[in-house]
Amino acid sequence: MRAADHPYFDNDGPIALAHRGGSFYAPNIGRENTIAAFAEAVSLGYRYLETDVHATADGRLVAFHDDRLERVTDGRGAIASLPYAEVDRARTVGGDAIPLLDDVLDAFPETRFNIDCKAPGAVAPLLDAVARHNAYDRVCLASFSAKRLTQLRAGGGTRLATSAGPRGVVALRFTPHLVSRLLHSGAPVLQIPVTHELRGRALRTFTEGLLGRAHALGKQVHIWTIDDPAEMHRLLDLGVDGLVTDRIDVLADVLAERGHPLTPPT
Repeated sequence: MRAADHPYFDNDGPIALAHRGGSFYAPNIGRENTIAAFAEAVSLGYRYLETDVHATADGRLVAFHDDRLERVTDGRGAIASLPYAEVDRARTVGGDAIPLLDDVLDAFPETRFNIDCKAPGAVAPLLDAVARHNAYDRVCLASFSAKRLTQLRAGGGTRLATSAGPRGVVALRFTPHLVSRLLHSGAPVLQIPVTHELRGRALRTFTEGLLGRAHALGKQVHIWTIDDPAEMHRLLDLGVDGLVTDRIDVLADVLAERGHPLTPPT
């Protein structure tokens, strides 16, 4: 699939993605992946939000990054081993509940989501949620697991946009003769960091050559997670298609400087 063939990627200018709603934006600190954090990003004009999903022990799909509750809430335990009723009692430092993905999609019907499937148990509920909301045109599904990506593509079919998994990215960057594998993955976008940890070594993942090969295949390239304005400008100057950031205020200013201001809702 080429990015131009999927409505998710239809955007005027670079795609700005608010990482977990914008974790380092002052009003969102300690409130990542909550309705309140997403609302802050949308109020700044963000049309694309990044989030993560886990499934509870009884199969409810929640927007949450960690597999455990402790880091950002007053709850305890692994989400996969807890019933939703217990997860729902946890609160962030701002008093926010952990939202269901259903509630997130309902709350922001005009917003597009990059959704990272964090656990095997989340695959089926995620596909069900996308189908239930008929959200095929406004989601892109991602995972660090090649197996989960394969399952998501098999379950979602050609209507569903997915990102290239780590194996595809490494193949495209370091072994050009394996490009055809990525081409046949169906992924219209590479979502990568500037560097990639491989066998204990920090290797430079993003290069101009990689960008050129991806664009030749009709793929977009989104870089995560970029919070420094100079680095934002450098990557945009090179022609990357999207940036994922925790500093949603900084990226908004950078895009405005470059003639692509975000448009807050009226």
